[in-house]
Formats: sequence, C-alpha cells, structure tokens
Amino acid sequence: MKSFAILIVGMLLCSLALGAEPDGKLMLPDFDALAPRASDSVSITLDASLLSLAARFLDASDPEDAAVRNLIGEVKGIYVKSYTFDKDFAYPAGGIEAVRKQLTTPAWQKIVEVHSGKQRSAVDIFICQVQSRTRGVAIIATEPRQFTIVNIVGPIDLNKLRKLEGRFGIPKVGAAAQPPPWHLTN
Repeated sequence: MKSFAILIVGMLLCSLALGAEPDGKLMLPDFDALAPRASDSVSITLDASLLSLAARFLDASDPEDAAVRNLIGEVKGIYVKSYTFDKDFAYPAGGIEAVRKQLTTPAWQKIVEVHSGKQRSAVDIFICQVQSRTRGVAIIATEPRQFTIVNIVGPIDLNKLRKLEGRFGIPKVGAAAQPPPWHLTN
C-alpha cells in the first residue's frame, strides 16, 4: 500500500512538473572545458540578484543608462557563452544542438533566421511566449571559428531589447539588415 501511495504521489509530481509553464531559461551545456582551447572566451551568468546589483552602477541621470536600468528591472537572468577559436569548427556541435533542441517546444518561436552558406554562418533568434507574454529570448550565432549563445530570461519588451546590445555580453547587432557575423564588443 505504501508503494502504491508513493507511486501516485510521484505521478502527480511529474504531471505538475510537465504542466509547469516555461520560464524562458535554457539549460546551457558546460562549455568551460573549451576555454583553454579558445583564443577568446566569454561566460556570463547574471541572475536576478546580480542584475539588480549591476543596475545600481548605471547612471540614472543618463537617459540611455536609465532605459537599460528600466529594461533589466524585470529580467530574471542573462546568460552568455561565447568562444572564438583559431581553427574552423573547433567547438563541439553537439552542445549547440542540445540548446537548439530545447527551442523546439511549442513555447519557443523562431523570429529571426539569417543563414549564409558562403560564410558558413547562422544567426537564429527565438522568443519564449506563454499566453502572449514574452518569458525569454535566445540567440544562437555560429561561424566556423566562433559561436555565441545568449539567453535572456524574464518578461522582455522586444521593442526595447536593442538597448541591451553591447551590454552584459550581449552582441551588438548594428543595422537590422546587416548579415552575420556577429562579434562581441567591449
């Protein structure tokens, strides 16, 4: 009887977990082992408390800083993994595909897809929406010698998202029509 009760409770917990709304956070593979082989690497993990701390350093009297501060007020996390190598495709494609697989659920929708066969580069931007509310954004940019994965978690106003370019490790896109490659700026 006790085993049956445990089985029922376990089934209820699984059904609750499966029915939970996605929060926009991806499970990024641990790419830390790539850092010693990369010519450049960026790994940023900013949860809500660290974003709040970072927002304190933005100048409230500067309109641009104030806009960024307002934008990140509700963001729950910014996660960036970016690596550059001296040789083509020195990074494991499996890790990037593991991230892409997470973006195939119904909550995630691809909103931008820019692929160049000649340059062998790709940029894909996804949003996670639940009941018409944005819960997260994911950007995957790949080139033969570089890849970047960005995951912004939380309610994001897509019209204001450009204000985060070049901050918190988020790549600067430049003109919307400009094709890849994307490169991180300091």
